Amino acid sequence: MAEAKWPVLIQGGMGVGVSGWRLARAVAATGQLGVVSGTALDATLARRLQQGDPGGHLRRALAAFPAPEIAGRVLDRYFVAGGTGPDVPYRPVPRLGVRPGRARDELAVVANFAEVFLAKEGHDGLIGVNYLEKIQLATPAAVYGAMLAGVDYVLMGAGIPAEIPGLLDELAAHRPAEITVTVAGDGEARHTVGLDPRALLGRALAPLPRPRLLAIVSSHVLAGYLARSPRTRPDGFVLESPVAGGHSAPPRGRMRLDADGEPVYGPRDEADTGKVAAIGLPFWLAGGYGAPGGLTRALEVGATGIQVGSAFALCRESGLDEDLRRRMLRRAAQGVLEVRNDPCASPAGFPFKVAQVPGTLSDPEVYEERPRLCDLGYLRTPYTKPDGGLGYRCPAEPVEVYVRKGRPAEEAAGRRCLCNGLLAAIGLGQRRPDGYEEPPLLTLGQDVGFLAGLPEDHSAADVVASVLGARLPG
Repeated sequence: MAEAKWPVLIQGGMGVGVSGWRLARAVAATGQLGVVSGTALDATLARRLQQGDPGGHLRRALAAFPAPEIAGRVLDRYFVAGGTGPDVPYRPVPRLGVRPGRARDELAVVANFAEVFLAKEGHDGLIGVNYLEKIQLATPAAVYGAMLAGVDYVLMGAGIPAEIPGLLDELAAHRPAEITVTVAGDGEARHTVGLDPRALLGRALAPLPRPRLLAIVSSHVLAGYLARSPRTRPDGFVLESPVAGGHSAPPRGRMRLDADGEPVYGPRDEADTGKVAAIGLPFWLAGGYGAPGGLTRALEVGATGIQVGSAFALCRESGLDEDLRRRMLRRAAQGVLEVRNDPCASPAGFPFKVAQVPGTLSDPEVYEERPRLCDLGYLRTPYTKPDGGLGYRCPAEPVEVYVRKGRPAEEAAGRRCLCNGLLAAIGLGQRRPDGYEEPPLLTLGQDVGFLAGLPEDHSAADVVASVLGARLPG
């Protein structure tokens, strides 16, 4: 890559759609690393096209896609001039699976291309894209779409991204590439998901710049494991503490809960920054470093900089629904914004930060009233059925369905549908044929000290200036 310097500040990738192209572009324009969330971009693109693509931004991006016939098929399938009516359900997108699916891959590649393309418009700054290792089935097509748009960084968390360096190498050369898919109950057979770029596009392209990979980890042990071999070594690490928003690693050892039902973290869960620094790769600290003085603390222990998420989630350029964003800001200003590290909310099995806001899925009454269903399936787990075939299950689906797939009912207790809830949080909640609308689910970091010193309705540039300790021009 051409740039000689590493960014000091990374804007965290927050999905679904909170870290959209507008936010990433605003941060990159300040000279720091803007990051788009790559989670469920196929659904967000499809639903925004069905809303009529206000402003024409998505259609402008799709017009630049290197295989116009593929972009045309996506537009023909999802674009609705003027938008669908407010009571019309969104058209579904193909669900993730181990079996190849051309329509699914085309939509994923186009959606990730469009998001990165728009984020990179109008400046020469750096853009990254954030993915979850947990959602392995989406990774090859999504990463390739981002690379076609010239993404500078790939950030990967919620798992061990050991195969991603090789995936990036192959896709940069437009060679067929695959990664291993974890299938429950099948410890011997290797299952994979992959992409053949030339077969997909139907043409040969010049080699792509290979983006840098930052592995998001919670321990020096995992950082050392990934760095041990050139095949698994990333270009750097984001070292995330348990107070960071979204998913966090569970405590090491047996899970213990405090009086409020949140996981208890101890000394074993504290990453040794000295051991990470000794690896010799750049690293950034995340989780509670967005407040004044956070960058200084990070630099003092040898970090290259910090990653900040929550302050950007509440800024004007955030992808959050505007009413929800302002409600959280008001509650934070009043000192009543509570964020729980819920050990059961996420179907992924990781503790998940849930902002307690009335009317959202954090509200017990709203949760109880929501019909359980799994119609998006990004967090489904592939498993081997008794007949040897592959099935998919999610602990947020109807309990009786989950039990029929061989799992105990206790695993489904308290699970929230993150897929639908997070889409609703950015104004893209599904509207059911019976009139029911999906309620939102909100996540944020547990340390809201970042609001100190920020304007009441702050911008992305305000956050950058606050973190770096100097007001930016303009």
